[in-house]
Amino acid sequence: MYSKIMVPVELDHTDRIERTLKVAADLAKIYSSTVVYVAIHGKVPNPVARTPEKFAAELDMFAREQGERFGIQTSALPIASNDPAAEIDARLIEAVRRSKADLVVMASHVPGVADTLHLIGSHAAKLVRQLDISVFVVR
Repeated sequence: MYSKIMVPVELDHTDRIERTLKVAADLAKIYSSTVVYVAIHGKVPNPVARTPEKFAAELDMFAREQGERFGIQTSALPIASNDPAAEIDARLIEAVRRSKADLVVMASHVPGVADTLHLIGSHAAKLVRQLDISVFVVR
């Protein structure tokens, strides 16, 4: 049913998405899918790596570790951005297209007052509205 599952990750906060990583791996096993881990990074040094090349190497290592941990096929797709916070939705949509993913499995944030009042929308909601593939949100 699904051949490529995209999982957005923040490499400096992977401990917060353990459930999401497990769900994606379980689905990959069921459907014999490849999981592509996507991370959006700026073009300036960050806590994960000082250069875009080192960031890509860190993401690739993370993908390999997840593959070994769960016994699944994995790949990595780093996406460069001038302003990751402002461009995250557009870069995630770009990542779906570049990876040819047919399912996105992503973590949710805990809803707050702004969400209740519909002042902001979630990244998952934007993906659902703009893509024709399934989006699985793990809370």
